[in-house]
Amino acid sequence: MIEKIISGGQTGADRAALDVAIKLGIPHGGWISKGRKTEDGKLPTKYALKETPSIGYTQRTEMNVVDSEGTLIVSHGRLRGDAALTQKLAKKHNRPCFHINLKKTMQHKASEIVRFWIDARKIKILNVAGSAASNDPKIYKAVRRLLQVVITAYLPKKLEDAVEWLITQLPLKEKVSIATMRESELQNLNDTFGEYIRRRFGLLSGNKKLLASCSFSSGNKGLSPEGASSVIIKDLWDRLRETHKMRPVK
Repeated sequence: MIEKIISGGQTGADRAALDVAIKLGIPHGGWISKGRKTEDGKLPTKYALKETPSIGYTQRTEMNVVDSEGTLIVSHGRLRGDAALTQKLAKKHNRPCFHINLKKTMQHKASEIVRFWIDARKIKILNVAGSAASNDPKIYKAVRRLLQVVITAYLPKKLEDAVEWLITQLPLKEKVSIATMRESELQNLNDTFGEYIRRRFGLLSGNKKLLASCSFSSGNKGLSPEGASSVIIKDLWDRLRETHKMRPVK
């Protein structure tokens, strides 16, 4: 699964990537020019980007290339301006970089190609760049659709897969904390940790297969996203009690 999405915060492709990350509950970040400068003004603070010392775009573009495991560039047509610079800097630093031209590749095929590239490169921190809105007014919606399809493909479709992923990601301290909870405390966990689960696993944005898997396990056909995250937490709790519950030393 993609663990983080970064970009430079510019209008168009950059902003679409950040909005998809926020919608799906994926950590996001990246570097932006000093003053949070973009072509439509100052980038809102809801986007968790750090400012570079420079007010120009070159430094933040280079830092995002270096800080990622691969850069995806999306456009309608040939690259120009900052998007072309991104490709050049990726070559300079010998970083994986892939350009998808949506004028030459249909959307459904583009998502397959991008997934193949991400899998082949084992990319977990993805830098997304491309046309700005001033150069291509349609690029925002196109990148948003593309990334949602790509990322949704990596979401767990079964209850056991969701639990297994959480076990691999949670720090030891949190695993022990969950394992030592009483069952009556799990609802409180669903109000907090459950929100992360609902977003990260796409339960709020249409992961019907995982909803169905949780419904089948619980015997509740009309399970809501909140109910599904509760089922995932309960199954996680059961698993962790077997492996991480502290036992008194005799």
